Amino acid sequence: MKIAIALIIIILFISLIGTLFVTKNEDAKYGESTKRNTINLSIIYVLLFVGLTIGVVWYIVSVI
Repeated sequence: MKIAIALIIIILFISLIGTLFVTKNEDAKYGESTKRNTINLSIIYVLLFVGLTIGVVWYIVSVI
């Protein structure tokens, strides 16, 4: 369990660094492609929701 927590913390740290790195690059045409960006973000959120839901259910089933 300690290894899993350590892996999660490492992944969170790497994600934070990656997010900060990406925010340095400013996209001049971001406002022009709002619809595409919204669709892409929605797809990402749906995939994350499904993946996290499966993970939580898997964890609950394995504990019980």
